[in-house]
Amino acid sequence: MKNDKDAFRDYLQKEKNYSDHTVTAYCDDLDFFAHYLVTTFDQEALSEVNYSQIRSWIVSLVDAGISNTSVNRKIASLKAFYRFLLKIKAIEANPLVKHKSLKTPKKIQIPFSEQELTAVLGALHFPQGFEGIRDKLIIDLFYSTGIRRTELIHLKVNNINFSSATLKVLGKRNKERLLPILPIISQQFQTYVAERACLEEIKDSDYFFLTLKGIKMNDSLVYRLINNYFSNVSEKVKKSPHILRHTFATHLLNNGADLNSVKELLGHSSLASTQVYTHSSLLELKKVYGDAHPRNQK
Repeated sequence: MKNDKDAFRDYLQKEKNYSDHTVTAYCDDLDFFAHYLVTTFDQEALSEVNYSQIRSWIVSLVDAGISNTSVNRKIASLKAFYRFLLKIKAIEANPLVKHKSLKTPKKIQIPFSEQELTAVLGALHFPQGFEGIRDKLIIDLFYSTGIRRTELIHLKVNNINFSSATLKVLGKRNKERLLPILPIISQQFQTYVAERACLEEIKDSDYFFLTLKGIKMNDSLVYRLINNYFSNVSEKVKKSPHILRHTFATHLLNNGADLNSVKELLGHSSLASTQVYTHSSLLELKKVYGDAHPRNQK
């Protein structure tokens, strides 16, 4: 018979459709708490926990220098676990029902400017051959579709429909969505496909984006790729695939796209997630307003 933790893992994978990465993170947090429970309170039963024990763990995390954001993420894992125990009637009350998240500073993600994108995609010289063609396509794809890093890495060859110029993307919780491909990107796809076919060996043939060795790309490689290219043109502290996704959304909103359309393109389940990207658009709007309104003329 499965224990509560194994049943929880199955629930996250099969019912919630969470990615392997998310499931691992949730279960690691749970194991971390279980270890604390045993070493501090000599207690193994997670189903018998009370809030004072959880509160003690939170205090220990904060005292250890773990950020409030990371602590909140760990508590979110516990909340999911105890909601699951309630669902299967393993407990009668959720010990975290009245817990309030720790306060965290709001971080404003600063998107790349159109000038910075032009500098990378238009003026910057990419290496000759397979890697240069692949790298330019990846950057352009991030910027033109708002695709997530993990979605790009797991993009399959059969997910691309050249006749309809669309990508089928598998997003969070295994939710599929179709993304349009701009004509200029379609041309790059064709060039990359021809170069990809000339690789000496292809081991991960199902995956679209590969390394020179013919294997699937990983998270750190894609991150380094974006960071390295944008370090040549931008002084922003954070230069990552997520900033390109943020840039995609911000530039669309700045140029008149409605929030619902951007929400669908990003694959968000609610408008609240998309509204994070309206901050930069509001700054742009205020600038235009300040420059144009007669009452602001000096």
